[in-house]
Amino acid sequence: MGRSSKDKRDVYYRLAKEEGWRARSAFKLLQINEEFGIFKGVTKVVDLCAAPGSWSQVLSRKLRGNAENPEDVKIVAVDLQAMAPLPGVTQIQGDITKVSTAEEIISYFKGESADLVVCDGAPDVTGLHDLDEYIQAQLLLAALNITTHLLKKGGTFVAKIFRGKDVTLLYSQLKLFFKKVTVAKPRSSRNSSIEAFAVCEEYDPPEGYVPNMMNPLLDLQYDDFNQLTGVNRVIVPFIACGDLSAFDSDRTYPLQLKDAEDYVYHPPTQVPIDPPYKEAVLLKRQNKLSKPEVKVSQVTPNDSSACNTDELCFGKCDNATTDCENEELCTLEKLQLSDSNIENL
Repeated sequence: MGRSSKDKRDVYYRLAKEEGWRARSAFKLLQINEEFGIFKGVTKVVDLCAAPGSWSQVLSRKLRGNAENPEDVKIVAVDLQAMAPLPGVTQIQGDITKVSTAEEIISYFKGESADLVVCDGAPDVTGLHDLDEYIQAQLLLAALNITTHLLKKGGTFVAKIFRGKDVTLLYSQLKLFFKKVTVAKPRSSRNSSIEAFAVCEEYDPPEGYVPNMMNPLLDLQYDDFNQLTGVNRVIVPFIACGDLSAFDSDRTYPLQLKDAEDYVYHPPTQVPIDPPYKEAVLLKRQNKLSKPEVKVSQVTPNDSSACNTDELCFGKCDNATTDCENEELCTLEKLQLSDSNIENL
């Protein structure tokens, strides 16, 4: 496959490179803002789990670009991984489950609270859907925990969720802190994905609530909340952002989208600066990840020191009642037959 093959399969990946976004996820935040207007009146914003920085890019362009005085807009990006710098964005390499990280953000805001907190973080998926959904729920609630330290009353919180069978419990938790909770599915999010975004508006914590990082909001001790009915069950509205005129993220498009413009390949705007898979890629290129060759030992009837069998011996002969005496010769730790071994058998 050529380097343009992904441009054909993923139109938003292609558009992200053409428009200078670091990742296709930038369109998700743009489309959420088009639907809900979450950027209106925002001057202080926190981007949790920010790397590689596409959402921070959107915040910088839209908030600072449209402000009368860009210096009044304060944007803080937080992630455990290092991230390439962005204009107008203060980066904190820290853990969102630590109080010290929240204190550092508040200190940058000079004691004031944020108007908006966004989180596009997700775990490395395993393919085990129940496990992935649970870990994502834990990540979202960790983001909610630190948000209760940072967000002003009436503020907005946007975070990625996986819509699984137990997502009702998440909605119930979010409804405790926000008057309005909506699940949004941006057009740029693939229909085949269970990914969606919780848009939580009008932050209003319970009376007497004291923010803390001590107690998890979700553990394994719960029942099937889908069985609840009436006022005991929380039904959160689901909104598909965008209309049919937008590009379909599950469709393959031709390289030339516009008749008047020829297709030009664009490299990624910002490559990862220190990805966790960097060492593995280097080892693979040097062919150091391949398994070492192992010699295969063969026992023949002519060998008096071996057991009396014309088959390969693995420490105990099939036709013997006791272990083979020549243990060093007969035990094979690994069996890797090469062409030469097969010819000798």
